[in-house]
Amino acid sequence: MVDTNAPRHRRQGSRRDPAIDAAVLAATRRLLVERGYAATTIDLIASTAGVSRPAVYRRWRSKAHLVHETLFPDLGPERPADDFAAEIRRLCRGALDMYADPAVREAIPGLLNDLRSDRRMRRLLSDRLEATARSQLAHRLSAAVIDGTARDGISADTVMDAIAGGAWYAVCVRRIKNVDAAAAELGDLLLNGLLSSTA
Repeated sequence: MVDTNAPRHRRQGSRRDPAIDAAVLAATRRLLVERGYAATTIDLIASTAGVSRPAVYRRWRSKAHLVHETLFPDLGPERPADDFAAEIRRLCRGALDMYADPAVREAIPGLLNDLRSDRRMRRLLSDRLEATARSQLAHRLSAAVIDGTARDGISADTVMDAIAGGAWYAVCVRRIKNVDAAAAELGDLLLNGLLSSTA
């Protein structure tokens, strides 16, 4: 019979060697930039990091999981801007900066393709990356509607989708060079649709 009270090995547990984590994450980032997503295999990551394949799989359940954590580490939510318009501009700039990262730019198409076939992992990783930001924006947008700054009828999800989609397309498809200008234009476009006529 299985002892349900027995301690489980957890990712943050005392047996996890942070030096192995750091080596694997660094190797993954380097290989994504140098070789691209498809050629960055778990075997290649392990050998580059100087660890065993099982050591990688004990920490990350799939390549998609490892790549996601490499590209989007848990840094904690950034402090939102005090002003609603400034917050929208901050989110636009943050999304463009994120996609402009060479490792992110190389990995996103392959990562999204892999996540299509694993619904549970897709939900887990998207919640890890976006849940807090979407929740914060929903709160800010609701307050802005109440105080008359923003017009009603546009959801925070739609705003976040427009920011992420616009930033991804600008960086990964159009390959823009001027991130400052792109962030300013995207912010202006969104704010023209979001702000009330009296704001």
